[in-house]
Amino acid sequence: MIKLNPLFMKYWLREIEGKQAHDPIFMEKMKSLSSRCLYVPGPVIVGAGPSGLATAACLKEKGVPSLILERSNCIASLWQLKTYDRLRLHLPKQFCELPLMGFPTDFPTYPSKQQFVDYLEAYARKFDIEPKFNETVSQAEYDGTLGFWRVRSIGVKGEAMEYVCRWLVVATGENAEALMPEVEGMGKFGGEIRHTSSYKSGEEFRGKRVLVVGCGNSGMEVCLDLCNHNAKPSLVVRDSVHVLPQEMLGISTFGLSMWLLKWMPLRLVDLFLLIVSRLILGDTARLGLARPKLGPLELKNLSGKTPVLDVGTLAKIKSGDIEVRPSIKSLKRHAVEFSNGKTENFDAIILATGYKSNVPSWLKEKEMFSEKDGYPRRPFPNGWKGECGLYAVGFTKRGLLGTSMDAMKIAQDIQCCWNEEAMHLLHQSSPL
Repeated sequence: MIKLNPLFMKYWLREIEGKQAHDPIFMEKMKSLSSRCLYVPGPVIVGAGPSGLATAACLKEKGVPSLILERSNCIASLWQLKTYDRLRLHLPKQFCELPLMGFPTDFPTYPSKQQFVDYLEAYARKFDIEPKFNETVSQAEYDGTLGFWRVRSIGVKGEAMEYVCRWLVVATGENAEALMPEVEGMGKFGGEIRHTSSYKSGEEFRGKRVLVVGCGNSGMEVCLDLCNHNAKPSLVVRDSVHVLPQEMLGISTFGLSMWLLKWMPLRLVDLFLLIVSRLILGDTARLGLARPKLGPLELKNLSGKTPVLDVGTLAKIKSGDIEVRPSIKSLKRHAVEFSNGKTENFDAIILATGYKSNVPSWLKEKEMFSEKDGYPRRPFPNGWKGECGLYAVGFTKRGLLGTSMDAMKIAQDIQCCWNEEAMHLLHQSSPL
């Protein structure tokens, strides 16, 4: 079968529709067909989070249209629907801006959850980005015969739709699905067990004994929030963890690190961070928070594991308001047995165990993305581009900075293809 140029296909379909405009039987068939299948002249972007919005904006700035498919009913659904109320950006706003638009000058250094959502909504309005909401992509695969991607989605009422496109951008990101660990005896516990994606505030746990599993940024902050609402939290620390102050010498720790890396090797910067952290926070190992052997930046580069930026939790651990516990062995009726053999009673358990990619569940492709973890196989900064017009944004394990870098690269690459195909169409339509 002949591979049709996307722009040619677009104009060809318009021409056919124009010729048959007065044929009612033909138009009925076209309406029936369009309800099931739609050709998209630009890329289809799966996911309307910051990654999808950034890519769509960069494409629009270069004159390339796109279509975003989003399974939820809003942009940035993770931020709007699955984060706790007290959440703020852990990094200063200048490191969290999307391409082509900064934060309002009156926003604080660390914007709140609602302020970040407001920024994203303003971003979508500025670039006239209108995702198709409530469309869950069930399958996407490349049709080598046609030379196009075929993206199938399902609406809230079960209605099926298929999109045909030349380029596919995977923007579902690192946090598509909650990661729920298997713990022996979960069915016996009897109390509430929930993931942080369903946690909003410590108010509903006032006076209760709550065990928080996971000592990343979310786990630490949820413990602090529980304390502030007079709950009685304990924190399960299963692995070693780097805890750093959010600011050093009056400067954000992240910003200071980025500046130091311009002048010093990474391991020397790590040594500096650890020395200053020891002076400010003390020896975290004495609190049950042993540090990894690798420095915080080296560990981040090698594994993607982010250091915890302390926003007040450590002081609560030192005061005894938050108690540190080892890994869980099993759950019993309203009780938890730990790996050290001790058993304690708890009213609820909150799993701050993170998220995972869901790409393998819907993308029928095995070269670019790993079937094991759903991340691009090629490490940063080379994981953004695959074969046959496939791209990935938001999988760098480097936050919104990494997202912005990917979005700009993708837009530039697609623009080159778009312009080449436009020139090819122009030559095809030129008279001999």
